Amino acid sequence: MTGGADDLEAAAAAFTSARPRLFGIAYRMLGSVTEAEDLVQEVWLRWQAYDRSTVAAPAAFLATTTTRLAINVLQSARVRRETYIGPWLPEPVDTSADPYLGAERGEALEFAALLLMEKLTPGERAAYVLREAFDYGYAQIAEVLSSTEPAVRQLVSRARKHLASERRAPVPAAEQRKLLTTFVAAARSGDMAALERLFSPDVTVLSDGNGRKGVARRPIVGSARVVKFLRAISTWFWDDVAVRWARINGRTAAVLRQNGDVYGLLTISASAEGIDQVLWLVNPEKNRAVVTDRRPTRS
Repeated sequence: MTGGADDLEAAAAAFTSARPRLFGIAYRMLGSVTEAEDLVQEVWLRWQAYDRSTVAAPAAFLATTTTRLAINVLQSARVRRETYIGPWLPEPVDTSADPYLGAERGEALEFAALLLMEKLTPGERAAYVLREAFDYGYAQIAEVLSSTEPAVRQLVSRARKHLASERRAPVPAAEQRKLLTTFVAAARSGDMAALERLFSPDVTVLSDGNGRKGVARRPIVGSARVVKFLRAISTWFWDDVAVRWARINGRTAAVLRQNGDVYGLLTISASAEGIDQVLWLVNPEKNRAVVTDRRPTRS
């Protein structure tokens, strides 16, 4: 049974120590800061009420609880996303403000990976996250998922194959930042020839606005179509826009401000073939508490 004040203090200390990892698991599972924070709070409430005298390894117990709850939440979240207006993108997380999130291993944190993981089953996603992002052993994952080690190996293998088949090897972070800054400069100046040289042939634009006025509600695919789209908005969009840089999901993003307010975030994913994804995150409910550097970019 749980004890008095000393026991609760020890419980709080164990939870506080584990909390960064719990959030890291929940965020990678759900792709939502808000849902991850709510889930971690639910874990705390359950931990308070649990008979902690039966728990030999609090950190392992808390991680297991987090993963199992995340699987349940993910199943319901997918139903909710079916009513989302336009493309759904993961809620950005500021990894400069929360460096621990990518401190152990940065895997399964970038937007491209999170988007592909949406296509995995909840079990595959959990096994992949625990293995690739947190280096859990197969036996540990089997215990978390109430499964067997051979079954877990299959889950991880299927997840890896799926992600590898649909994603090219990403460029290093420094190259991604260089490509993004070049892209922003060319887009603002209206240099469409320079933009086209940056793109892979199948580059895709995804805009997450959940019905926001003026935001594309369908993916734009192919270099020619993307250039046409950027040419169309170049005549008006960049007026009075200030750009600052932020470290979002382990990569550089441009924070776009209009009249002092955050309009949204812009980032890219790229491979050796060039920029293959241009991501506009302009749902105001998702763009909170973003830390930017002090170097604005203006036309």
